[in-house]
Amino acid sequence: MPFDDAMNLVRIPGILKRVFPEIIWDIRGERPSLYLTFDDGPTPEITSAVLSVLEQYKAKATFFCIGRNVERHPEIYRKLVESGHATGNHTYSHLKGWYTSDQEYFNDIALAARFVPSGLFRPAYGMITPRQLKYLRTFYRIVLWDVMSFDFAFSTSPGKCLNNVIRFAGNGSIVVFHDSWKASEKVLHALPRVLDYYSAKGFEFKSLPS
Repeated sequence: MPFDDAMNLVRIPGILKRVFPEIIWDIRGERPSLYLTFDDGPTPEITSAVLSVLEQYKAKATFFCIGRNVERHPEIYRKLVESGHATGNHTYSHLKGWYTSDQEYFNDIALAARFVPSGLFRPAYGMITPRQLKYLRTFYRIVLWDVMSFDFAFSTSPGKCLNNVIRFAGNGSIVVFHDSWKASEKVLHALPRVLDYYSAKGFEFKSLPS
């Protein structure tokens, strides 16, 4: 079953993708490709370490950035953009759409857009209401994921984080990692091993089209 030890859903079931076809869950193509994404940065030291690993494999990725983190660390944001990676809006304050009024939520996203100019948006925690989704789709491509590494979860070991990805990710999968302090041990353990594993299978590592 696609669950981690805490009974969290590692891989999104097909039925959910069919119910919400307007959301980007994966990108299937003829050539085997993986779309690695990193949420919640930029974070001093961690984001740079992730960029260093990606550079070793000539891999491209997408960073869904929290606006206030970009405001605090613009030099790290510039580095990831100059390295050829894509970026996406991940709200300014990491608000949960389910528990936030529409206007407050939209204002927060608009503030983030001042620091993260991108046509991609990923709701924090994956929490977005149908009404918020309908409105934001006029401005953004809404991206969720196919496989969640659970690098942020205390119950997930570094080895389990790696296994969550290599067990379930396939051609076109959008995979979520986090370039945050909370996830740092697990993502820095899993990322080079994921790149090794899928490189050996002939996969390309691409950033998401905006």
